[in-house]
Amino acid sequence: MPAMLTPPPLSLYVHLPWCVRKCPYCDFNSHEFRGAGGTPPFAQYVEALLADLDFDLPLAWGRTVHSVFFGGGTPSLFPAEAIDAFLQGASARLRFAPGLEITLETNPGTAEHGRFEHYRAAGVNRLSFGVQTFDDEVLKRLGRIHDSAEAEAAVKLARDAGFDNFNLDLMYALPGQTLAMAERDIERALALQPAHVSHYQLTLEPNTVFAARPPRDIPDEDAAWDMQERCQQMLADAGYAQYEVSAYARPGRQCAHNLNYWRFGDYLGIGAGAHGKLTLGADQAILRRWKHKHPAAYLATAGTAEAIGGDDTIEPARRPFEYMLNALRLVEGFTLAQFEARTGLPRAAIAAPLAQARDRGWLQLDGDRVRPTALGRRFGNDVIALFLDA
Repeated sequence: MPAMLTPPPLSLYVHLPWCVRKCPYCDFNSHEFRGAGGTPPFAQYVEALLADLDFDLPLAWGRTVHSVFFGGGTPSLFPAEAIDAFLQGASARLRFAPGLEITLETNPGTAEHGRFEHYRAAGVNRLSFGVQTFDDEVLKRLGRIHDSAEAEAAVKLARDAGFDNFNLDLMYALPGQTLAMAERDIERALALQPAHVSHYQLTLEPNTVFAARPPRDIPDEDAAWDMQERCQQMLADAGYAQYEVSAYARPGRQCAHNLNYWRFGDYLGIGAGAHGKLTLGADQAILRRWKHKHPAAYLATAGTAEAIGGDDTIEPARRPFEYMLNALRLVEGFTLAQFEARTGLPRAAIAAPLAQARDRGWLQLDGDRVRPTALGRRFGNDVIALFLDA
């Protein structure tokens, strides 16, 4: 019997594009607001988001949303009433699963007393703090608008507001950073008792200030690997299990939204520059759709076909690579049955590259389950490349 595409769980990604200041390493679709009035048009943007959602709804009729993620930019620039207005409008249009995870990315430099209580009242139940490091000098070099004291104060404000499910974003291999400095970042993060830690290496992405003018004292690959291994061990010793290349969580506190990405789940993407992926069961097709990046153009066209930056149907020949690009980030790997359901391809389609990866010690096959080995996680790009021509 041929494999059939089965629509996976559905998430909702909402992009809020403005920030106070663009960081020199950032390649996300974020824009410093320079318009009249000093603050972005929050209410107008919420109306645009709901119009955008209305336009995309036919792609997801009748499906349940299992997580919502507000990314940016700096979503915590938005007042709680704007977040509340959007969530009310979205839940009137889509079926929200009971108790679904709703995450808001938060810049510690935008935290204010009382704000977190209002976010919580609006329905947000998970926060992700962009701390990056607790070293004040390095924070300045990264262009961050907060210092370490503000980061710790923001987390405490969130705790006082009743948030116990929050993530701390940390980076390593930062300009001038030593192993001891990376260890101190983990120590200070653990003192705040997060439910989840994202720990990832600074990379010089194209079209960023750092790519054009790289800092001279970025640690080399060996030093970066030493930092990664040591910090992984510290997190493990503190009870944080690594479940993805750069994600660590206490038991039961993995990020449901990101897990859905990595398991090749579906997601509606609304907002300026947002990307979505939808499985269309009736057509046995997988569609990627993205929206225009610039906020002004998006505001002018949201809710119409003109807001769409592009549609791309993932043809069967590309699906093995696209699937592995996500699934092999996970420590748990995937099952061959999941591969068949999410790609609509038989497991025979990846038999040859699977055998090569196993023979090289990169993947472990245990019955129906495929897992990356420790060596495979270190050479992830090489493993994934095997599936380009599967």
